[in-house]
Amino acid sequence: MKYSNRVTAMQSSPIRKLVPYALDAKARGIKVYHLNIGQPDIKTPKGFFDAVKNFDSNVLEYAVSNGIPELIKALQDYYTTYDMHFDSDDILITNGGSEALLFTMMAICDPGDNLLVPEPFYTNYNGFSQCVNVEVSPITTKAEDGFHLPPKEKICSLINPKTKGILLSNPGNPTGTVYTKEEVSMIAQIAIENNLWIIADEVYREFVYDGLDYTSFGNLKEVEDRVVIIDSVSKRYSACGARIGSLACKNKTLIAQILKLCQGRLCVATLEQIGSVQLYKTPVSYFKEVNEEYKHRRDVLYNELMKVDGVVCEKPTGAFYIVAKLPVENAEDFVIWMLKEFSKDNETVMACPAEGFYSTPGLGRNEIRLAYILNESDLYKAATLLKEGLEQYLLLPANSKVSPVEA
Repeated sequence: MKYSNRVTAMQSSPIRKLVPYALDAKARGIKVYHLNIGQPDIKTPKGFFDAVKNFDSNVLEYAVSNGIPELIKALQDYYTTYDMHFDSDDILITNGGSEALLFTMMAICDPGDNLLVPEPFYTNYNGFSQCVNVEVSPITTKAEDGFHLPPKEKICSLINPKTKGILLSNPGNPTGTVYTKEEVSMIAQIAIENNLWIIADEVYREFVYDGLDYTSFGNLKEVEDRVVIIDSVSKRYSACGARIGSLACKNKTLIAQILKLCQGRLCVATLEQIGSVQLYKTPVSYFKEVNEEYKHRRDVLYNELMKVDGVVCEKPTGAFYIVAKLPVENAEDFVIWMLKEFSKDNETVMACPAEGFYSTPGLGRNEIRLAYILNESDLYKAATLLKEGLEQYLLLPANSKVSPVEA
């Protein structure tokens, strides 16, 4: 049977494709510490579960396509705390931030168009764009620069007649980089001068450390007609399984176009929306506690990484990820080796090779992404195991290492 070029061209998720190696290690009785995926162990606020349990109706009906009014109002109130003021018809509820991204791409791009995206980037940007025959044009950033943006001239040189927008996450996944006010303003000016959309993936907005100021694209009046804010409850409230996302934009014509896509998929799950209303009523103190916890976890993992000679990594200032350049030729080889060959006291670590977070061939081959989402005790064990495993791996003769092709 023949399959579409669209689906065969899609890459497998670098976050999940090595899962069989982890399953095999577990079958051999080895405990695997998962630093490969952003699944927090922070407790989901109880209000979500209470709202679902207390739901009382004889029929579980379709919700309206744009989202239930109570959840849209909760989002309006949430944005107000960031001095962003949206009308109720500026917001659409989606099946996770993923659908918000996909629908936005479909609404602003035709097949063959492209979006500028700083790399490394959330790997599903590639998957979503390939689904709708849109190209990712990478803006390359470097570990040595803390993955901050290059000068305006460099970014502008990448724009062509098929460029429809700039897509970026802030704080960044996988880098943990928080863009400065100057960088945000630079992107805004580029968008105005070249008539581009800005797709601002801000799902990690609360996770900013070290007293840094955070600037949302939603705070820039001059680009409010071209900014689409992507959000989600997944990481903000440790509710990944709820699959509740949203998009917000003051360009009502764009919202009307995306609403047609929302109507085509009927609605977002009713019960998850009801639960998420309560998530957005969670006290601000929740974020303060969670923020301090993640900052502490970041320091534990970063400090252990920096004990290994040859590791290049700027301390991230947001989200809960670290991208580290390792003194190895192939990071995927190292990750597989950690799962197949290395253990201490029947424990090992699973990291995520970073090559799949790049669009430029060859980049990220010697980098890994780590998610500091475990409790302090487990994270310290995982960080120590990773350090010791890397030290052992570096002592191996080259011909004894397992290549991903052979594995």
